[in-house]
Formats: sequence, structure tokens, C-alpha cells
Amino acid sequence: MHGAQLETYRNMQKATLSGRELEAEVLSKAAFKLNFCQNNWNDPKREELLEEALKYNQKIWTLFQAELAKPDNPLPKKLREDLLSLSAFVDKRIFELMSFPTPEKLTAIININLNIASGLRGKST
Repeated sequence: MHGAQLETYRNMQKATLSGRELEAEVLSKAAFKLNFCQNNWNDPKREELLEEALKYNQKIWTLFQAELAKPDNPLPKKLREDLLSLSAFVDKRIFELMSFPTPEKLTAIININLNIASGLRGKST
């Protein structure tokens, strides 16, 4: 597909996705960005690509934290608490990566994103 056609398709797809499907898609994209950095660690643009991937992940997890912290969030309290704890781990790992980047540190966030995305889609990994 050409660029404009692909963008039109993506916009249409976003408009038809449910909340859970959209969250799964965003988490998968975040994992892909990190995985690309990990697999292309010696790329001359690594720092730029890694910064973009980490910021993208940070935005996603910040949004999740805000939603999970709302008193009217419909998820069970224990699940919200567990996800908030997980988000704290992701935040910590992102800050570690910003200060001391290594490709191995990306694996945990990639796996977390993919596992949650899979759960949102109702599939086991």
C-alpha cells in the first residue's frame, strides 16, 4: 500500500477497534519499537530510536496509570493494584534504560507489553 492509503487504513482500523483491542494494539506497537531497537543495537541512529521507543512506552504506561488510579475504574481492586505495581516496574526500567542503556534491559518491557496485549486480546502467549 502507498503511504496515504496505509494511513487511511490505519485510521479506519483505529476507529473500529474496541477499547481492549486498541490497548492491545498500542502495547504491541510499543513492544515492536523496543524490539526493533534491541535487534538493531549497533544502528547509528540507535540513541534516537531508543529515545523515541522509550518515550512512547512511557506515555502509554502513564496513561494506564492515570486510568487505573481513577476511583471509578471498573477493574477489580486487586487487578488495578497489580497493574499499578507492574507500571512502577516499567517506569523504573525505562529510567534505567535512559541512563544506562543495554539491549538486555529491553526484554522485560517487551515481554510485559506483549503479554498484556495478548491478555487483552483474550489469547495466551
